[in-house]
Amino acid sequence: MNFTARLNRIKESLTIGMAKKARELKAEGKDVISLSLGEPDFDTPQHVKDAAIRAIDAGKTKYTPVGGIPELKSAICNKFLRDYNMEVAPSNVMVSTGAKQCIMNAILSIVDHNQEVIIPLPYWVSYSEMVNFAGGKCVFIPSKFEDGFAIDLEALERSISDKTRVILFSSPCNPSGSSLSHDQLQQIANIVKKHPHVTVISDEIYEHINFEGEHTSISQFDGIKDQLIIVNGVSKGFAMTGWRIGYMVGPKSIIAACDKLQGQFTSGANSIAQWAAAEAINGDMKPTQHMVDTFRGRRDLIVELLSEIPGIETDTPKGAFYLFPKVSALYGKEFGGRTINDSLDFCDYILNTALVSLVPGVAFGMDEHVRISYASSEEELREAMARIKAALT
Repeated sequence: MNFTARLNRIKESLTIGMAKKARELKAEGKDVISLSLGEPDFDTPQHVKDAAIRAIDAGKTKYTPVGGIPELKSAICNKFLRDYNMEVAPSNVMVSTGAKQCIMNAILSIVDHNQEVIIPLPYWVSYSEMVNFAGGKCVFIPSKFEDGFAIDLEALERSISDKTRVILFSSPCNPSGSSLSHDQLQQIANIVKKHPHVTVISDEIYEHINFEGEHTSISQFDGIKDQLIIVNGVSKGFAMTGWRIGYMVGPKSIIAACDKLQGQFTSGANSIAQWAAAEAINGDMKPTQHMVDTFRGRRDLIVELLSEIPGIETDTPKGAFYLFPKVSALYGKEFGGRTINDSLDFCDYILNTALVSLVPGVAFGMDEHVRISYASSEEELREAMARIKAALT
């Protein structure tokens, strides 16, 4: 079979690939601990499930408008007014089958062949492949582990050209868990104001999983509303990964373009899941806060345990549920008769020797690191860190 050039431009997600390998080993009867996928190990809150049941009982099981049911759009508008004092009309809102589809819709709508998308390192694994699929060109901006993965703002501004269409980032960040500060976001907004042909796509899917104060959104800064797309959803903050509901808020023209695109690809998102998402956004936040408190305790635990393993450096991230430790001090060394040369070698060795699944940092543009998800029980995290320590000592 001869596949298209557009398909050949993209690679399989390494996060999904590592999870696949872990499942294969489990199928062989191996006791694998998977710390590779970004999925909360909590159940969806009961009041959200009840809203879905009510929707089913009320017969709300038909096709939905392409851009989302009015009730969910209204809940999103209310959220932006409540949380960011930002007035948003329903025509500024688009609902999709997950935040990933929102980002893909936006990129396919505004990035053409050979146009550029600026992406700070480290980046979520799918960003670069989305740009590649659209025929665009990724321009990566460095960051330093020692600086908490803060974006090099001077490099960002230098990288903007006539070909630049988008600046794309997440905060809190997948994979590092770092959050852009109020000052950093203000500086990014100031830079963007100078370049009216540039649109910011801010991925804020981890908004609620924030360990230090309130989440700061770039939407809170004046002067760039017409150059800004905010992407969010209910998967992470409400433990609703399988419900597959994401949304974006942006200029009416871009929302209309994405609506046109989605109308030909998937049409409207799942009807029942949309009613549940409206309840999540409008409803009780206590289950989310409990989840965040639990993640904070796990973060502190795994930072402590990793610090006891020679050759691994880690920081204490401010959000999400990932660590992105630096493991390059171990490169060139031999363990169990095998030399570790890069993050792929490291993760393969740990999976096959310690039976712990991680994700290579190269998937996120920084080969010196690996990503560890701590969306697992404390018991599993303790056992996983003990296995990794034994494999490396």
